[in-house]
Amino acid sequence: MLQLLRDGDLYIWALVATSVVALAMTIERGIALRWGRIIPGRLLEELERYTRGGTAADLERATLQHESPLGRLLRLGIENTRRPREENHDAIETRARREVSRLERGIVVLEIIVGIAPLLGLVGTVHGLIALFGDLGQMGLGDSSVFARGIAIALNATLLGLLVAIPSLIFWSYYSRKIESMAIEMESACAELLEHLYPRNETPSSRSGTGSSPSRSN
Repeated sequence: MLQLLRDGDLYIWALVATSVVALAMTIERGIALRWGRIIPGRLLEELERYTRGGTAADLERATLQHESPLGRLLRLGIENTRRPREENHDAIETRARREVSRLERGIVVLEIIVGIAPLLGLVGTVHGLIALFGDLGQMGLGDSSVFARGIAIALNATLLGLLVAIPSLIFWSYYSRKIESMAIEMESACAELLEHLYPRNETPSSRSGTGSSPSRSN
């Protein structure tokens, strides 16, 4: 590896820098996308307790204690209880897109690296071969070992590009699926909240008459 860095050109060093960025993003997203940090289990327990007859105030207090993307969505739904169901749903949906966008922030970098790392390796290989054959045209093929060594250095750029791109692709796919699962879980929790904030047998006149959400009147 050290020999490759010593003999390599700008493209090799660019691939090394890319690998460092990919490693940093992989570790950072691994920490940021912990399931308990996005969807705390205690918060789901509080939501279930609320659906079984608890109060919205207790659930709202739990969202403050367990600050998370799911907590912010549930708190928004509780705060907008006085609004019609459609407006509350739209507000939660808009905030949810923002939360998912934040979760995807780092994996976009991995997606870019998956695309550019093999291309950098290929460009490095082509550049190395052009330089090698240019030198051979001037000096001739006096020593076949020099020619073989030059070919090896050029092909190492492609190898390094693939070694960077393949792990990045694996983690990008894994994190994308994980975010998708989290989004579905948060959508399910918010739908459950709305179902209990706006009972289907409740009429608009009864909501306007009480002036508060069904959960707060319990």
